[in-house]
Amino acid sequence: MKKFTFKGVLDGFRQSVQPQVYRQEQEIPEHLKAEHFSLKRTFRHGFPYSPTAFAFDPVQRLLAIGDKSGFIRILGRPGVDAHARHEGESECAVILLEFLINEGAFVTVTADDTIHLWSIRQKTPQVVQSLKFQRERVTCIHLPVGSKWLYVGTERGNIHVVHVETFSLSGYIINWNKAIEVVRTSHPGAVIALCDNPIDANKLLIAFECGLLVLWDLKSKCAEFRWQAAEPAKSVAWHHEGKYFVSSHTDGSICTWPTRPIVKPQSVICPHAKVSKEGVVEKCKPIYKVDLKTSQMGDTFTIFSGGMPTEKCSKSNCITVMVGKSTTVLEMEHAVVDFIILCENPWLCETQEPYAIAVLLQYDLVLIDLLTPGFPCFESPYPMDLHESPVTCCTYLTDCPSDLVPAFYSVGRTTTSKKTGFSEREWPISGGEWFPASCSYSEIVITGHQDGTLKFWDSGAGTLQILYKLKTAKIFDKPKTSHSDSGNDNPLAIQHIYLCSESRRLCVAGAVGQVMLFKFRKVESTSEVLTLEIPILYENFDDIYGTSPECDFIPHQVQKTESSDSDKTDCVLKVKVGSQRKPPGFQSQLVCLTTGPNRRNVQITSLCINSSYGLMAYGTEYGLVVIDIVQKICLLSVACPDLYGANDPYSRNPKSPKRIENKEEQSRSPSSDQINGATSSVAGTSATCPSSYGSKVVVSGISGEAGSINNNEGGGDGIGNVNVSKSTIQEQTPSSLLAENLEATIKESSSEAGAAAQPASTQQSVQQQVSIQSDTLRKSRSQDKLDGSFSRSRSSSMSSIDMSSSESVTSLAFIESYGKKSEALTLVPTLWIGTSFGSILTLQISLPEREVRKTQPVLVTINGGPLVRLKGSITSMSFLDSFGSLIPYSFEAWRDDGRKDRTPTKSSSKTSPTFTPTTANTISSTPGGNVYSSCSTASTSGISGSLSTGLDSLTDRQYIVITSEKQTKVFDIANQSCIYRNNLSEMDFAVKAETISMKDGSCLATYLSNGHLMIHSLPSLRLLMDTEFLPLMELSFQTKCKQGIVDPMLSIWGQQIIVHEDTTQISKIFCFSHKGHGLYMATPTEIQKFTVSSEFCQFILEMMGELYTSHEMPEQPKESFFKGLFGGGAKSLDREELFGEQSGKANRSVAKHIPGPNLDQLGQRASTAASEISRAHQLAMERGEKLNLLEERAERMANQAQDFSGTAHQLMLKYKDKKWYQL
Repeated sequence: MKKFTFKGVLDGFRQSVQPQVYRQEQEIPEHLKAEHFSLKRTFRHGFPYSPTAFAFDPVQRLLAIGDKSGFIRILGRPGVDAHARHEGESECAVILLEFLINEGAFVTVTADDTIHLWSIRQKTPQVVQSLKFQRERVTCIHLPVGSKWLYVGTERGNIHVVHVETFSLSGYIINWNKAIEVVRTSHPGAVIALCDNPIDANKLLIAFECGLLVLWDLKSKCAEFRWQAAEPAKSVAWHHEGKYFVSSHTDGSICTWPTRPIVKPQSVICPHAKVSKEGVVEKCKPIYKVDLKTSQMGDTFTIFSGGMPTEKCSKSNCITVMVGKSTTVLEMEHAVVDFIILCENPWLCETQEPYAIAVLLQYDLVLIDLLTPGFPCFESPYPMDLHESPVTCCTYLTDCPSDLVPAFYSVGRTTTSKKTGFSEREWPISGGEWFPASCSYSEIVITGHQDGTLKFWDSGAGTLQILYKLKTAKIFDKPKTSHSDSGNDNPLAIQHIYLCSESRRLCVAGAVGQVMLFKFRKVESTSEVLTLEIPILYENFDDIYGTSPECDFIPHQVQKTESSDSDKTDCVLKVKVGSQRKPPGFQSQLVCLTTGPNRRNVQITSLCINSSYGLMAYGTEYGLVVIDIVQKICLLSVACPDLYGANDPYSRNPKSPKRIENKEEQSRSPSSDQINGATSSVAGTSATCPSSYGSKVVVSGISGEAGSINNNEGGGDGIGNVNVSKSTIQEQTPSSLLAENLEATIKESSSEAGAAAQPASTQQSVQQQVSIQSDTLRKSRSQDKLDGSFSRSRSSSMSSIDMSSSESVTSLAFIESYGKKSEALTLVPTLWIGTSFGSILTLQISLPEREVRKTQPVLVTINGGPLVRLKGSITSMSFLDSFGSLIPYSFEAWRDDGRKDRTPTKSSSKTSPTFTPTTANTISSTPGGNVYSSCSTASTSGISGSLSTGLDSLTDRQYIVITSEKQTKVFDIANQSCIYRNNLSEMDFAVKAETISMKDGSCLATYLSNGHLMIHSLPSLRLLMDTEFLPLMELSFQTKCKQGIVDPMLSIWGQQIIVHEDTTQISKIFCFSHKGHGLYMATPTEIQKFTVSSEFCQFILEMMGELYTSHEMPEQPKESFFKGLFGGGAKSLDREELFGEQSGKANRSVAKHIPGPNLDQLGQRASTAASEISRAHQLAMERGEKLNLLEERAERMANQAQDFSGTAHQLMLKYKDKKWYQL
């Protein structure tokens, strides 16, 4: 007998409740494998967020910037842009940066008092080794030019010496108690600056925080001179001759000190201090940094930051340049972090020839030209203005049409006037080498900003260059009242972007319910902007008494009400009236202003357009709106409960049952006579759209008379009316239906003269009514119970949340798909709808013949239902053909309306060859007048693009991939069955999910709340990659909650809603794209790109620029005869002898050496190389000894030969004059 267990009962219950997944007989072959995927961050663009330090290499001409998060950016010529990050405990703010000039390396100091040595001799900067100070905090560093010994000043006032090649600490140390006077009783404070004398490397200048200045003799290990300033010091700088130096102080003064013992400074100046009549000097802010440079002409540049008066009206962010008697104040837009004077000569012992100032601001990098009168700025080639207005959303498009980038560039160049006031000299930061890599496809990034601006960027070949800017604020009048009064501080903020790259139509959604439609044109035009005011009336009772999960749910019925004038609030945005000049580029065609109950602002939650159908749809937090962009009318404006028809699975109950006093009024609807009167009062055509459960909704497009559609944009006044006929009322089934008023007022922005010329019937607002008679009775409590497992927002703890007002449309997609299962299997234009409750709904679209497309209405049928339901909010929908390939959207090919001799082009479609493309209908106008033209494919009857098929073979099938926060399902549309399913764990949810196309197929990419990135194959949903990518907390800067993202598993439901809103905002700045690419806003000012393609990872290094290039180091100035004679030349110092092994061993407890990640391999290579070198050295020594012996022998033989020659010569002289007989 089988043992009874509680677990077995639960398993059986689950199997009985959960539907069985349908498995198809034949599996679709999949070509993508796990080895095709590899995650890698590629390029980073923008300005470093919260920069803290930077440095410049004058020989390599590279600039390094460190920020508070531990990131390092290396900038050179355009295209040379590398980034790296400190890891481990050093993943914190970079406080100091110093280049090893012309060595291909630099040193960083992080907030954890660790010194790191970086190498840039490869394309990606790497940490070679580190040294962590354990007892003292590092406050300043100094590395003399051409030296291998780094001076390190600490908070305790001590100075240590580090060898940069081995990162070993020298035994030489300058203690603070030896540097100060003997009679001094207080601690001098931290070391704030270190610099050696330009002409005498043996003399090191030490500046303490208290204002004590010490000139230290390194060889004698004692202080040569000491000076005490009246105010605490901030910085010091030497004159190139080494005879004096200057110091800046907290009172805004600059002191000059000669290299001799004096009590007071030689001179004290307060450059920006004003002296009153009484002789009182005005207080000034500290001068944070001062520097001296001299040109060959003998001009001395004194440049400093700060020092402005403390008055409220005074300038604060300034750089002051003093040359001789002239003083120039350069006001900066943001706070000054640091500045560096760029010089031709790296050596400090002679004139450096300054040519520019690099100023690091809080949100920008500015370079000032010192060689041009007036000191103009250089025009930056980097995309540093990405955050000019905060980024609120972005879109990433790959494999765009080849002519799209040139088109954007051409209009961007014509509309943007050349900036004036910039220096004509070339950008000074020109280090590295970069050769543009050839790419077979183009990439475009579109960023939406808080001020309503859209920026189009070319992101191909590893760069980011601005193409074109679009300002949506020009469409609207400036609001008279402040934005804060309306509850939204940034009403123009861009929330959604949808670009049809083939037809060049752009849809943009704003923060207060405005949806704007743009069309790309290469020529300028002047026309009016059509405005549609579309309210979504929805009954929403105030939460006075609250509800309980245990209360009875009544059938969903909302009484017919009209909003009073007192309840309405003025719209925040108003479209400009009259004709507007529209420059080349995206020109506004239509503006939809959507409002909710009591004309309150609504949030746009999804956006979609199909140029082939001529339709645009967008979802709101209350419902759905469908717009005909050809006739420019509203086809449908409906709340979410109405999309379900008669079969609403959610029992929606008003929050305050006591507000419904009269039940008769609740179920009352207009009589048939009233309905017929309403329909007969307006000219229009109607079509009956059957619902899937017996009720019928009549959708009629009202556009006045056929000849009254003439305006500059090709649209007309009119809306879609939804009415009910007698037959409709008789065929209703006893189910709970919606009865509400839906008013849609279309307002055309035109002049008064033009409005007077319009017929009176077209100027009046037309009422759109949806009134459905319901004679149903209340269902039993058991019928009204709802399974709460489909959405995390439906729970017993959510009693304070109104179900009817919380459902929103979160995903939309136009596609030619199969109709209902009971009907003939035909491909018809369909709008698929995903909601925040996890429901998938459909709308069937009937397009008229192309000859009457501009006059006949588009019929929309609400199929009702939910077709399928998932857990959590729907995040994305995509469609696959019978071979598992992604079916892209259908589109209409773009035409340049500015050409007079244009010819109609056939509509194009990116659909699968299995399916017939949809008829394309367009309407266009020329700037000169009201000229209309249309183009389409072969004519079709009834529903365009229908294709009768049977499901006898696998090739007739179509699939939809639906992703929600908690689930992913692959649904067979024709059979209406789920064939594959994947569930996420209870602790995780999907933040962003998209179906992307790769080289060998399609896959599903998902970014989870736990920071992982997952890749699933399609359609089988096999896991191909699951790797840790990006913690969600790193994107918390996008959240509205001050506390950041709250763990959803450890919080109450109310906090989870905050989490959901925050992740929705994060999903707007996180993008997946085709070819395996993606990007996200890593910081408020930077875009980080990444890839999941293994093939692209192999070629990423080829696209990156070379950081280090070989340059000859300028020769060190030689000591002249007269300077050496009179003691005025530069004196060298043997630091190796002074700081090397002879200095003794350093205290091991002071600092700890940390080897780099590749130090083991380097150690092995070094040991091998050392052994080879020692062997070669031994052989060389032996050979040298032999050569010495040979040289001695040769010298001995030479001496003997010389002696023999002398003796022979003497003998010859002796017998020279004698005869033979005298011998």
